[in-house]
Amino acid sequence: MGAKAQELFSRGHMLCAPAVLTALNLGLGGGLDQPLVNNLTAGLGEGLGGAGCLCGAVSGACVGLGLFIGAGKDGGRASRRVAEASHQLHDSFKAERGSTCCRVLSKKVKDDKKAHMAQCAELSGLAAELACRAILLQRPELAQTADLDYLSQKVAKKSGLARLATAVSS
Repeated sequence: MGAKAQELFSRGHMLCAPAVLTALNLGLGGGLDQPLVNNLTAGLGEGLGGAGCLCGAVSGACVGLGLFIGAGKDGGRASRRVAEASHQLHDSFKAERGSTCCRVLSKKVKDDKKAHMAQCAELSGLAAELACRAILLQRPELAQTADLDYLSQKVAKKSGLARLATAVSS
């Protein structure tokens, strides 16, 4: 799961938050179409819309937790499961990388675009992996139905023109 999210980001297909949610959604059968994934995560990248706060990969992972272990239409007590899983994901990510703040995470690489992109791809992979573990702890049956073909399929690198067209149409 982590490798797929990392690849989606590094190949220029999408930013951190949609890369994480796309990998989880398609890998575990979440049922969301890609335009909805893009819409749900549109404001999460670059630390909540460029504010530099919560890492977009972490926020995309938390949306994924809601998708798979959420409270459903009733809300209430079941939403506590997502809150607890999100808290644990946050703490695990922070323990691994020292922060969950985009601004802090990217401080050392902000002037090196290649290193910055590589780091964000790696963080997307980490967040997707942590979210997948949390999801499978609560919904182990999803491991049996995971789309291993999708997860193992290589993503083609987008050309500069294709990346521009995607950015303009978003």
